[in-house]
Amino acid sequence: MKPESFLPEDYHPVESEPFMGPRQLEYFRRKLLAWKSELIEQSAGTLEGLAESARNVPDLADRASEETDRALELRTRDRQRKLVAKIDAALRRIDNGEYGYCELTGEPISLKRLDARPIATLTLEAQERHERRERVHRDD
Repeated sequence: MKPESFLPEDYHPVESEPFMGPRQLEYFRRKLLAWKSELIEQSAGTLEGLAESARNVPDLADRASEETDRALELRTRDRQRKLVAKIDAALRRIDNGEYGYCELTGEPISLKRLDARPIATLTLEAQERHERRERVHRDD
């Protein structure tokens, strides 16, 4: 039996095991797939809600409120769609052996960071540098 085929329910990656070995990769694969499934389920609910709310409301205040709700739902749906794309990209990185390593420095991304944000592509330090540069360019 391969180590990744059996992961205990309470398994969490630890620093003492090989970084991005089979167990860790399987842990993150499962975490990403569960997250993706949850987002897709929520999106289906959003679409059903939008279909139900697409009725003609005669009262202007009610119509405005419904349009605001609809716009919020659509923004949420768009955010979820982009998140699913990032999850798919992370799953591809797992498949091609690049998962868990910083795109800028090539250094390992901390397990704590990956556990909190499994779609992370940068180490915390590289992410902070990136955000500082963005702020500077935005202020220009």
